[in-house]
Amino acid sequence: AHVVADAETIYVTLPDKREFKAKLIGSDKRTDVALIKIEATGLPRLTLGDSDKIRPGEWVLAIGSPFGLDNSVTAGIVSAKGRDTGDYLPFIQTDVAVNPGNSGGPLINLRGEVIGINSQIYSRSGGYMGISFAIPIDEAMRVTEQLKVSGKVTRGRIAVAIGDVTKEVADSLGLGRARGALVGSVEPGGPAEKAGIEAGDII
Repeated sequence: AHVVADAETIYVTLPDKREFKAKLIGSDKRTDVALIKIEATGLPRLTLGDSDKIRPGEWVLAIGSPFGLDNSVTAGIVSAKGRDTGDYLPFIQTDVAVNPGNSGGPLINLRGEVIGINSQIYSRSGGYMGISFAIPIDEAMRVTEQLKVSGKVTRGRIAVAIGDVTKEVADSLGLGRARGALVGSVEPGGPAEKAGIEAGDII
């Protein structure tokens, strides 16, 4: 989504130099996924994999156009799954070299399947520093289906702020181990309040 944000016109250029004007069907800032459409035939396609099945240590490839260098391929491994970067999406963390211009490109496993969409890097310089993040393809396709139907994504909302359950809190409540989510606050008039959830509850 950040690649096409605020764009007045979107063009898709293929490796064979064909260029198409694209239509933006919809985008979702929260997951950084956008769906665009071009009118074309005979397009190459990649097989989608299952991002739930990937394992840390698995080799992966990223394809993109870092710094305008078209069709560049870089390799690395999956470093972690379900990485929380402060957004609402559990990213795939890799050590694949990803730089400005790689965003939106595929993350591919050794079977040639797309398992993610390269989206972010951790950097203090603006360039690659050994950590990159990809949107899991399963989540991207769930978002895409909603964008295809309505051009937007609709999500459920319970209207609470939650935090981690610490060992001290778990011990004091007799949970045995730290688990669940601690309700920090409840939005007045929201679904959670109507259901009787209160600040201090453990979900």
